[in-house]
Amino acid sequence: MAAPKNRFKALLRDKPRSIGMWMGMCDPYMAEAVARAGFDWVLIDGEHAPNDLRSIVAQLQVLEPHVAPVLRLPVNEPWLIKQALDAGVQSLLAPMVSTADQARAIVRAMRYPPHGIRGVGYPLGRASHFNTVQDYAATANDQMCLVVQIETQAGYDNLEDILAVEGVDAAFVGPADLAADMGYLTDMNNPVMLDRVADALRRIRAAGKPAGIIDVPDDAIERHFASGASFVAVGADLVIFAETMRSLAAKWQARIAD
Repeated sequence: MAAPKNRFKALLRDKPRSIGMWMGMCDPYMAEAVARAGFDWVLIDGEHAPNDLRSIVAQLQVLEPHVAPVLRLPVNEPWLIKQALDAGVQSLLAPMVSTADQARAIVRAMRYPPHGIRGVGYPLGRASHFNTVQDYAATANDQMCLVVQIETQAGYDNLEDILAVEGVDAAFVGPADLAADMGYLTDMNNPVMLDRVADALRRIRAAGKPAGIIDVPDDAIERHFASGASFVAVGADLVIFAETMRSLAAKWQARIAD
């Protein structure tokens, strides 16, 4: 029996355009609601949301029957990657990848020797279905999916070198951090940044790799697809929840005040 098929990796290969949802609620009950909503993939955010390994596992357990999950860790440390992979994560969005050497290090952390440095402890984890996947060690490498996040001037400048690293499956433009690093912290929709984001998406596709991004306005999402994006996060669960709650409260506060 081989390692479980990576649905997200297959999605990147087989579906020219897909939509995802950013998840920051850190709760399996909400995660199941998102999973059943109809998105192609979802992203568990461990960088800017207060997720830990236990909350990540709890969300994976409800997500996996319904939708392709991806995890963003807070940092690209091998020990943290090892824990996430043993817990069943197969697709990683690696933040702040600025050089080809950084990308190579992450690839190695995701693979068993001789191709990497991943520790062999799968019998204890969800990844091997608790040691019931007999050929897990021999087949797990092929099911790993690495999406590098381009969020710095250096990453933008080194984009082609990063994409040429074997084991990098896709790249994801982080428009907010990219704008901040390029001097547009409070003006990420400046025409200069819009051009650079579009340029990055085109270059990713020109390199033969799927290109991803997150945005919210309809016109922005359409523009990203037109620039070559193939997988786009079209919202964030916590933002949607908070904005909807504020709107509902404001509407009825105004009505009862009349």
